[in-house]
Amino acid sequence: MKKVIVFIVLVLSFTVGVAQVQPQRNTDRTPRAAQNRKLPADQAKNQADQIVIQDYKIITLDRDTTFLDTTLSVKKEYKYNYLRKDNFELLPFSNLGQTYNSLALASPSDNFYPGLGARAKHFNYMEVEDINYYHVPTPMTDLFFKTTMEQGQLLDAFITLNTSRQFNMAIAYKGLRSLGKYQHILASTGNFRFITSYASKDKRYNLRMHFTSQDILNEENGGIANRDQFESGNPEFVDRSRMDVNFENAENFLLGKRYFLDQEYVIVENKENNPDHSFTLGHRLNYETKYYEFRQDSQDSYFGEAFQSSGLNDRARLKSFSNQIRLDYKSRLLGNITVSNSVYAYNYYFNSIVVTQDQTIPNQMKGEDYSYGAEWTKKIGGFYLNAEVGASVYGDLGGNLFKGSAGYVFDNENEIAATIKSVSASPDFNFLLYQSDYKDYNWDNRSDFNTEKNKSLSVDFKTKRFGSLNASYSVIDDYTYFYQEPATVDETFQVKPLQYQNTINYLKVKYTKDLKFGKFGLYNTVMYQEVAQDDEVLNVPQLVTRNTFYFSDHVFKKAMFLQTGITFKYFTEYKANAYSPLLGEFYVQDQEQIGNFPMLDFFINAKVRQTRIYLKAEHFNSSFSGYNFYSAPDYPYRDFIIRFGLVWNFFS
Repeated sequence: MKKVIVFIVLVLSFTVGVAQVQPQRNTDRTPRAAQNRKLPADQAKNQADQIVIQDYKIITLDRDTTFLDTTLSVKKEYKYNYLRKDNFELLPFSNLGQTYNSLALASPSDNFYPGLGARAKHFNYMEVEDINYYHVPTPMTDLFFKTTMEQGQLLDAFITLNTSRQFNMAIAYKGLRSLGKYQHILASTGNFRFITSYASKDKRYNLRMHFTSQDILNEENGGIANRDQFESGNPEFVDRSRMDVNFENAENFLLGKRYFLDQEYVIVENKENNPDHSFTLGHRLNYETKYYEFRQDSQDSYFGEAFQSSGLNDRARLKSFSNQIRLDYKSRLLGNITVSNSVYAYNYYFNSIVVTQDQTIPNQMKGEDYSYGAEWTKKIGGFYLNAEVGASVYGDLGGNLFKGSAGYVFDNENEIAATIKSVSASPDFNFLLYQSDYKDYNWDNRSDFNTEKNKSLSVDFKTKRFGSLNASYSVIDDYTYFYQEPATVDETFQVKPLQYQNTINYLKVKYTKDLKFGKFGLYNTVMYQEVAQDDEVLNVPQLVTRNTFYFSDHVFKKAMFLQTGITFKYFTEYKANAYSPLLGEFYVQDQEQIGNFPMLDFFINAKVRQTRIYLKAEHFNSSFSGYNFYSAPDYPYRDFIIRFGLVWNFFS
């Protein structure tokens, strides 16, 4: 503890000293990078003055453009975590790099093709839409560092540069290693990204590409074996490494590589002699290989009987290839109209054929699926309208999508929007076909499961004065989930897929408001949920709240911006899903409720120039509010720990 405090004081003292010796005006507007070039003094000064932080542009897959944000706020505090995004609707496990339990049902994806499965392993897996593209006047670096739970570090290093106004490239790697407090829960992950984009001088041809290689390794122990060791508060077991766990000889692993290309060429350009029309031909290609593996040195009765006593190894593989051609027409009168044709080729397979007493489990699902799509977007003053349809017309996966939205932007701080959405999608491949060295984890449901159908209506209302409100209502049919067979609850953990035959109605309302009182503030996020169903297959807490009381001010003659406060998070009791390390999935259970415990964090954050420094005492109330805090059955939530780190942006 003393070493941590001394380190933070030294870092703060050093950065403040540097800031006081060389103060920089307009910190968030004018990077001094251009001044380092070998130019005449006057020319260098003029060039530096012309570059502002808004010139460092970040472009999403949908071509929405923002700029680098180096400010320090409560929202930044919420995003300073392993996922680097607000995890309000997630409940982390005890070790960094483990999975997360869900406190709410995520919105259905617009993609109606199935994934590999092992969804509990994908929280840190970066999908196509998670990769951004960049346009910067000078090289820009983003360094993210944070301490972990035990014997390890978390680092995300990123650098991007434009070799010319037309060509940008970026390279990044996020690496984690954390031993954890309990026995056999080591987490080791890596996310490598190489990103490039190009635009011709006449802006008629645009190209974006990226390559990712991602690996997520977790040692698995099945959770604690003796609840009394944890819940009694016995000082002997305050050292969590002394606690008994279910097993210490298993691990699961997810590896994925992706090659992505998106290009377009303007056939008919919108020029002065033809101001009303333009045609653009687009092409998008995505090839991805992925496998999920569960390894165990010897058979364990926790999962039941196995075909062999040692060297157990389950590996599911998926190779997918998506190729899309699209034509985009822009008109001042009609808006933007896009039509597309796509082919999706897949190969999901195992390296064996399993024969059981009941059936023969094949080793492969392979085929092609063809689909068509169309999208329309129109803006009229502050109003905007959008409609999108997509449907599979040939193939065995058979999904479709319809989405319509309308909104009105009053100004930069006030907006209202409504969206209606209908998605029909095949369950993930591991619901349909799976093989394992454990006998009870082999199934073939290809002819039994239907596509899952989700219809939803959502409304978003964002205002500076009244806060932000998001409300959604969903109707779900043929909901697919994993469940634990009741007959074996007290014996083994046999988990199987199931499809619910009745309708589920799901309501979610989330409200956010930041209240300011001079230098003090109270940032509130409250979520209410209600589920109407005949059986308890979709379980979420009724109420989740997070409230942060904080103080913000400039110190050291405004050389540093300081923000400190306390965050309170709470959710009501509910029958949370349990975790299966064999499948890398969560499953429905009806034996135990978790929740109804407070989580209090104290933080001190500071900003000097483009460096943000973070110090947090996480769950500091754990020792005096009772040892009944769980992330999932048999998996305790995190104990009190102090962690620190920084985010550093610098410009060349």
